[in-house]
Amino acid sequence: MRALVNTALVLALLAAVAASFAYLSLDLQALFGDGGLGQMGAYALRFLSPDLSPDHLRAVGKGALETLAMSGLGTLLAVVLGLLLALPAAGRFGWPLQGVARLLLNALRAIPELVWAALTVLAAGLGPNAGTLALALHTSGVLGRLFAEALENTPPEPAAAIRLQGGSQVTAFCFGTLPNLWPQLLAYSLYRWENNIRMASVLGFVGAGGLGQMLYTTLSLFQEAQASTVIIAMLVLVLLVDALSDVLRQRFVRA
Repeated sequence: MRALVNTALVLALLAAVAASFAYLSLDLQALFGDGGLGQMGAYALRFLSPDLSPDHLRAVGKGALETLAMSGLGTLLAVVLGLLLALPAAGRFGWPLQGVARLLLNALRAIPELVWAALTVLAAGLGPNAGTLALALHTSGVLGRLFAEALENTPPEPAAAIRLQGGSQVTAFCFGTLPNLWPQLLAYSLYRWENNIRMASVLGFVGAGGLGQMLYTTLSLFQEAQASTVIIAMLVLVLLVDALSDVLRQRFVRA
């Protein structure tokens, strides 16, 4: 019986694949025949000679700094907004505000960064401002939810002891809850910063500035050598941010 079920599943998967090819009307002859593979190979080879001229390298360096600034500032704004929304979302101010905060966090993270960027470009214009706002809005929803869950799982005894000694709610949070919580908050923030540095490189495709916008422009003009330099800069920037994030985690989180 089990063998029959497995055979039926395999046949269903094969039928789904065949139906997908038929529905999409993919022309494999145009893709692999009539010199298609040769054209793709020639196109790929043009990326192997990056443009290393001083003028282009300066432009790429400026775009890399813009991308780095977008990701850093967007993440910082998201940390602040996410923490402000996490407090009511964790039930610190009663259930009505908890429901509103959770609904807002769900709405913020449900909209992808590219959609936020398309909206913020219309509101703030082309450039890094739109990219920074897009990253901040989406990341606020993600970090706010993570921060709220961390707050819910934090032991309440230290903060309760401070309240019993006459301390205010703010004092109890700062000295009773936050010391046990901040390594986890920092770990979440660094992880999202790593994600945002990658996403900041993509947001330029909708006009949000940085290396992504340079890549979109060079690819649109079929400047493969210049596009190759931008791609290399993206790779180097991501590797540097990953290394820095790992050092910060080793220093402040895992210690």
